[in-house]
Amino acid sequence: MAEDKKLHVVVFPWLAFGHIIPCLNLSKFIAQKGHKISFVSTPRNIDRLPKLPPNLASSISLVKIPLPNIDELPENAEATSDIRSEQMGYLKKAFDGLETGLTRFLEDSDPDWIIYDYGPHWLPSIAARLGISRAFFSIINAWFLATLGPLDTLTNGSDERTKLEDFMVPPKWVKFETKVAYKRFEANWMLGANQIDDSGFSDFYRAGKFIDGSEVVLCRHCYEFEPEWLYLLEELYRRPVIPVGLMPPEIEDNISDENDENWVLIKNWLDGQNGGSVVYVALGSEVNPSQDQLTELALGLELSGVPFFWVLRKVSGSGESDSVKLPSGFEERVKGRGIVWSKWAPQLKILSHDCVGGFLTHCGWGSFVEGLMFGHPLITLSFLVDQGLNSRVVVDKQLGVEIPRNEEDGSYTRNSIADSVKLVMVENEGKKLKEKAKEMSAIFGDRELHKRYMDDFIDFLENYRSESST
Repeated sequence: MAEDKKLHVVVFPWLAFGHIIPCLNLSKFIAQKGHKISFVSTPRNIDRLPKLPPNLASSISLVKIPLPNIDELPENAEATSDIRSEQMGYLKKAFDGLETGLTRFLEDSDPDWIIYDYGPHWLPSIAARLGISRAFFSIINAWFLATLGPLDTLTNGSDERTKLEDFMVPPKWVKFETKVAYKRFEANWMLGANQIDDSGFSDFYRAGKFIDGSEVVLCRHCYEFEPEWLYLLEELYRRPVIPVGLMPPEIEDNISDENDENWVLIKNWLDGQNGGSVVYVALGSEVNPSQDQLTELALGLELSGVPFFWVLRKVSGSGESDSVKLPSGFEERVKGRGIVWSKWAPQLKILSHDCVGGFLTHCGWGSFVEGLMFGHPLITLSFLVDQGLNSRVVVDKQLGVEIPRNEEDGSYTRNSIADSVKLVMVENEGKKLKEKAKEMSAIFGDRELHKRYMDDFIDFLENYRSESST
């Protein structure tokens, strides 16, 4: 690429902060190379972003496109965290309504590239018409994408997997040995993803269209961990699949005064615990446990006798009559040994503290990466999308344990929680898991390795564009 040729890259994430933040992090890497970013989302989502670093503020423009009003959505709902799960189809419908505003912006700004993640089945054809290069960025790993299957079966509805059992074994196009498959209670999600929802489209159709319309697929993955899935994706997609590395996040240093006060309180409690004795518990921003699930988790932590720090976010649509509560007297009974924290919590700072020795997680890919960055064994409690598949990999690689569940409905008991926590945190068997997780931190926490992946990806953006426009 000519030295003076700087790219203009538009980044357009799905309306979930578990997508928005990785897309913003990707944008920062590109901006650090001197390129211009237009980061497009809805007004409230843009307003909820963390502050940009001062050195990048002039390179990243935050572009607000209003989300169309949909009667079935709560007022001011612009992200998955603002709605209940049964309203998801309507959020997708509103998201599709961003097409007009985004098209106008692309026509006016004439970017070199657009990078999008989940959802916009309508976008690739618009970008192609405008001569804009197109990249799909998967914030999730390669084995989840590969499990979805070839693009033509996604778009034309010809997937032969029509019942739960079909998703409980690895797909026929996976020719190597693997334990990556859904359990019965998780397979319901995959069946649902192949059905038309309230937006008028299925998730499978959307994925097929926005991946097939891309010129390159970017994936938060690396060749040092389960590389065979990246090779399989190239076979399935017949286009370049570029790993951007695992994107291990930086520990949050630029936190506000209010959050700084929170951290002081958290750190004081952590400092009072023995090294490696605390299990950190967090189920991510998208998981909303039912009352039964929350109760059993709480009573299991109590029963385990292990010190814990539990970040319990407000349920979606907080203030709703169906909001969930901790068991009566729970916080008093665990006082001193366990903390339930309902405010903002700096996950990376907590995971990096010497007293933490394990991570009870929903096993989303971001949390998977963050736990193993610091060499913590994972205690997995999966709920949605890729989480069950990630959990199989954790067990297969001996990086942690799955909490035993009822195969039919996914329910779990306080005893299964307590036994899993004790196994990892205090029993002899947990020592081997801790050793394996510590070994894996050499890959997951290697910033230089993952920076090289990012550099190679940005080289691709620069050179692909210059070749295609000659």
